Amino acid sequence: MRALEGIRVLELGQFIAAPFAGQLLADHGAEVIKVEPPEGDPMRQWGVQLKEGQSLWWPVIARNKKSVVLDLRHPQGRALARRLALASDVLLENFRPGVLERLGLDPKGLLEEKPSLVVVRISGFGQEGPYRDRAGFGSVAEAMGGLRHLVGFPDRPPPRVGLSIGDTLAGLFAAFGALAALRVRERTGRGQVVDVALTDAVIAALESVLTEYSATGKVRERTGNTLPGLAPSNLYPTRDGRYLQIGANADGPFRRLCQAMGRPELAEDPRYATHRARGMHQAELDNLIAAWTREHTLEELDRLLVRHGVPAGPVNTAKEVAEDPHFRARGAVVEVETSLGRLLMQGVVPKLSETPGGIAWTGPSLGAHTREVLEGVLGLGEEAWAELVAEGVVACGKRA
Repeated sequence: MRALEGIRVLELGQFIAAPFAGQLLADHGAEVIKVEPPEGDPMRQWGVQLKEGQSLWWPVIARNKKSVVLDLRHPQGRALARRLALASDVLLENFRPGVLERLGLDPKGLLEEKPSLVVVRISGFGQEGPYRDRAGFGSVAEAMGGLRHLVGFPDRPPPRVGLSIGDTLAGLFAAFGALAALRVRERTGRGQVVDVALTDAVIAALESVLTEYSATGKVRERTGNTLPGLAPSNLYPTRDGRYLQIGANADGPFRRLCQAMGRPELAEDPRYATHRARGMHQAELDNLIAAWTREHTLEELDRLLVRHGVPAGPVNTAKEVAEDPHFRARGAVVEVETSLGRLLMQGVVPKLSETPGGIAWTGPSLGAHTREVLEGVLGLGEEAWAELVAEGVVACGKRA
């Protein structure tokens, strides 16, 4: 048994945020019906690397989902989408505000017809506010929400994080919002609309940045690998050209780091003995530690610091993450069968002791479940199915 078995989700979103939310729900057992246009979801073509011309992102972001092809440009396609929404527990979408309404899926009308429905809406700037109608992507939200300003070094333009973190944050909040709304429904029998803006999600992750500005008038700036006042916490070079992240900015870990360095007296030095003192002498302390790490290989340092209980770890590439025995043992990295052969991908998070999630199948072929869903969920008959196929409203692909 999985935690969300019995929950049906209709996913109408494309690109990243809503599909990622759908992936999280599907990983834990929700029946996620992904509606795709006849040409397929754009995510089938996305990714930095392809294999045999196919996306290597699709097997991950569409795993455990059912693919249903409906042409929402056709009135009958929109009518079928509405019927599926009313047969679901959650409607998940990330169109621009107003698009859902133009598709005949106005949340107000849906909730009047099915008061228990949960409608999760993800957009660039939310369903209300002055920016409501602006087009928004995750990268734009990262910039406007204040995240990009904090990334990188002060003497260079702010770089991208390296992943679509704005979309991922929004997807996480969308999945959380869906679960919160379903919990309320258990008590009241009523659904509601969950409104997630990409910008809201980014701003929610800003820790104390806004509060610092409010209290002091100071704007936190880019500081590269360090956070001013927290020391030692930095990337340190090794003899073999690698980098090691050490986070020993609390008194206990710092004392253990000094023991590992063979310099226990540093922990009693007035310049470094307290959290505030270390912050005031951050640069000189970092230089001192870097001089020590340069004398040792990454492997030597890692073993030594683990033995002394100092929080530290290498800056891993995808290769090293893939080969790390700990990540394999925990299922953080798993090997699964896909249409492109056996591939590695990230596992299911979080781990539940009684009802663990899992990967039943990876991203399905286009329309693989169209007939199954329309017949099983909507009770569509043979004659109606043939008519829809003839008119190009639906399509049925090959099951994996």
